[in-house]
Parts: sequence; structure tokens; C-alpha cells
Amino acid sequence: MRQIYCSAAAGSHANPRPKFEASCRQSRGTITGHFVSVEFMGKLAVKQTLVGVLVAGVGCISIIALILTVVQHEEVNLPSSKYGIVFDAGSSHTTLFLYQWPREKENSTGVVSQVLFCDVDGPGISGYAQDPPGAGQSLKKCLDVAKGAVPPGQWGETPVALGATAGMRLLNLQNSIQANQVMEEVKKTMQGYPFDFRGAKILSGMEEGAYGWITINYLLDGFIKYSFQGKWLHPVGAKTQGALDLGGASTQITFQPKESIQDPQTAAHFRLYGVDYDVYTHSYLCYGKDQVMRQLQAELHKAGGPNYSSIRGRIIHPCYHDGFELKMTLGDLYSSPCINRTAEIDLSASVTFSGNSNPDQCLALIKKIFNFTQCNFYPHCSFNGIYQPPVDGIFFAFSAYFYTFNILGLTPQAKVEQANNTIDSFCRKNWKMVKTEHPTEKDKHLQDYCGSAVYITTLLLDGYKFKSWDNIYFQKKAADADIGWTLGYMLNLTNLISSEAPVVVKGVQSEQWTAGVFFIVFAIFLSCLILLVLFAWNPNY
Repeated sequence: MRQIYCSAAAGSHANPRPKFEASCRQSRGTITGHFVSVEFMGKLAVKQTLVGVLVAGVGCISIIALILTVVQHEEVNLPSSKYGIVFDAGSSHTTLFLYQWPREKENSTGVVSQVLFCDVDGPGISGYAQDPPGAGQSLKKCLDVAKGAVPPGQWGETPVALGATAGMRLLNLQNSIQANQVMEEVKKTMQGYPFDFRGAKILSGMEEGAYGWITINYLLDGFIKYSFQGKWLHPVGAKTQGALDLGGASTQITFQPKESIQDPQTAAHFRLYGVDYDVYTHSYLCYGKDQVMRQLQAELHKAGGPNYSSIRGRIIHPCYHDGFELKMTLGDLYSSPCINRTAEIDLSASVTFSGNSNPDQCLALIKKIFNFTQCNFYPHCSFNGIYQPPVDGIFFAFSAYFYTFNILGLTPQAKVEQANNTIDSFCRKNWKMVKTEHPTEKDKHLQDYCGSAVYITTLLLDGYKFKSWDNIYFQKKAADADIGWTLGYMLNLTNLISSEAPVVVKGVQSEQWTAGVFFIVFAIFLSCLILLVLFAWNPNY
């Protein structure tokens, strides 16, 4: 700004300076104020222009971010699963299985997979007949394991159930009061956990066999299969596989026969993944591995006389290895309801069985517990007069079938001739040799492998009328999951559990998401800059 100078000329009127200086100051102030106003207006215009540009920039960037958010998005189903827990309370032990399936089901049935299993310490729950509370307490460790594996928010909607098989069926026949007490203690323990308790019951033999059949065919993609198009489809022309289950107290056979099922008591009906299935199934109580071994001991003792005791000598057992001896009381021998006592005996007396490694005599002894000739009402029977249509298709043999043949190296498949030769060679070995060849195997299991192997060949060839084993696979697992009735039970249970729509979210590609985040952050930065200009920049300075 130009500077203004004021001065007074000499020889003017007397004392003219004060008036002149006041006038000069007034003129200078007017000129100065004019220039200051011009400068302020210029700064204000710059501020307004800057704010306008920034606001326009925020608007443009916001529009870009909005476009990136709403275009080229996809609907994505968030992973969401349900869980289910099943106890398999067998005759010799109990196992917990934890299963998982998507909330959205396929044709009303869940696509179930096994998450984990937990072996319960101690014997099967039927072994707690004299201590019913112990049966419930034995389940707690595995229930705690399942509780830790299921998300806490889903405890209340996770079904938990227990199925007791042949061991409890026998106890129920022998002493129904004790059986009820055991089951009540089991229920009390399970209800004490935050799961959805669906019951604890003694399964029928038909249920056990049918659920095992469901398990096998589900694991082998017999019901549903994941296609290359990313969809679950029913396999075209799929043929189901038969199931052979050998437990401690019972054995089951289940399959789809070619002919219609003539005995309605042996027919089971299921609807899975929108398809109906009718299968033949039968369970033979007292023909599980452990009960058969007990029947053989009783047959030998009866042949030796009802008053036999260890003082008088030993009973030769052809299914035991030479050098092996087993001592037991007659009370233990005849404690099973599968054995009939023909005369009064001293239950406190003891008996000793001594092996002689004779597979031919073992086979003859085993055939005594079967009746292969009776078939009164039907054209086809298995044994003991039980109706059975001719076996057809491929079969999977599991549980004790697998454990017995696996120790003999006959899994997953073997010819009949190879199996017979291997079993004969194994049964002729003495106890010391067998122990040396299998040092890690427990004696209580090792002692029965010869007898159970001979029993299996008799059951399959003479009982179920298999002509060969070319179509039988001896396996423990299929598709990395244990074969048994529990998975089939859970699959059937999912039909009773309502389906839920999956949680759907909007998804974008990662590059699009990164660009959107950048423009949103940039818009926030410009907004902050606008606020800074508006409130921190004063044009007066």
C-alpha cells in the first residue's frame, strides 16, 4: 500500500498545524481502510473457492465409493453349521461321536460329517448293573470333550442322544429293573449338560442294523454325491451296499434284496434325500463275538458234566492255542442269558479251559450253536429258521469282522481259500508263538481271534449263504469316518430337525473392496481438510 505524507507550509496562518494534521490523518485513514477491505475480500474469495473445490471433490469421491460398493457384488453364504452328539453304548465299551452339518439341508436331510470321537473309559454301560450311578459318571469326560468342541452359542441347539445296543438288550432280558436304573442314571447325567437332550434308549436289533446300512451307503455316496457343478445330486443308477455288523453280543445283516421282502418283521423303510428305501434287516442276539465265545465254553462244560470242577481236571478247548489256559467260575460262565442251564450246578466252582490248537475240532464245536436245517415258512432262510432273501451285491463287514480279519492280514478283501488257509495256520500255532508275533495285543483279545475267525467263516458261508467273499470288504472306516450305526442315526435324526436358511452377505472382489476403502478414506481426509479451512483459516489475519 502506498504511503501518504502530510506537511505544513511556512508563512501560513498562526498555528495551523493541529487542524491540518487532523485533516491529514482523516484522509489517510479513509484510504487505508479502503485497501484493507479490498485485501480481506480477496482472501475470503480464495477461502470460498477452496472450500467449494474440496466439497466438490468429496462429492465426486463419495459417488465413486458408492458405485464401487453397489455394483459387481455377489451374494455369499456364510459358513454356518449345526452339531449333533451320539453315544454308541455297546456291550463292551461306549464311544461318543460328534457330527456336523450345514444348516441348509439337501432334500430335508443333512449332509453330515464326523468331527471327532471319544472313547468312554471303563466297560459298556451294561457292566454297571451293580453300580448304576457309575454308568452316568463314566460319560462325563467325553461330554466335556464335546462341550469344548461345540461353540458355546450352539450348545442349546445341539441334539445329544444315546443308543444302547445288545449288551443292554441282554441286561434288560436278565434284569429289567437294573437295566432301567442304568438308563435313568445315564439320562440324568446327559440332561445335566447344556445340550438338547433327545433321549437315551435301548435300540432294537433292527434299528442298529438299519442305521449301520445308512452309514455305509452315505459314506460311499450311495444316497447323494457332490457334482462338478457344485451341487448335491442323487447318483444316477446308484446301487446300495449291504452291511454286516458283528458286535460283542449281537450281529446284524442289512441289504436291499432283488426280490420283495416276504417277512414284514424284517423290513425297514427310510426316506433319505427325497428317495424311499426298503431294506431287509435282521439282528441275531447272542451271536455277537463275545457271546459266541461264551456259548462255546458252555458247550464244552456241558459235555464234561454239570458238576465239573477244576479239582477233577481241565477241559480241552480246541479254539484256544496250545499252552493257553483260562480259569473262571461257573457263576461267570453261566451269567449270560444266552446260555441255558440244563441242571443245577455249583456256581462257586471253577473251571479251567486249556487250548490244543485244533481248528477242525473248533469248527465242529462252532457248528453246534447253529441250526442250518430249519426253514419252515419261507423258501429262503439263514439259520435257526430265520427268513432271509438271497444275498445280493457288495457288502461291507465292520466292527469285530474287521478287527478279527485285520489281525490275520485278511483286510480289506481276501479270497475264501486264502482266508481258510490263513485261519487254519493261525489256529495251529501255540500260545507262545502267537504272543511273540503280536506283542502289543492284549491277551483278552488275542485269545479269541482263532475262535472268532472260524466263527466268522461259518456265519458268512453257512449262515448267510455267501458263495464267496469276492464281494465282501472288511473295513473299519469309509471316507475317513467310522462305520457304525451312529452316523446313520444322526442322518435320520436330521430329517426331524428343521432346516434353516444360511446367513447371506454381499461380497465383492478384493481389488474392488481395496479401491472402495481407498476412496472412502480419501473422502474422510478431504472432509477433515474442509473443516480445517472453515474454522482454522481467518482471512482477517
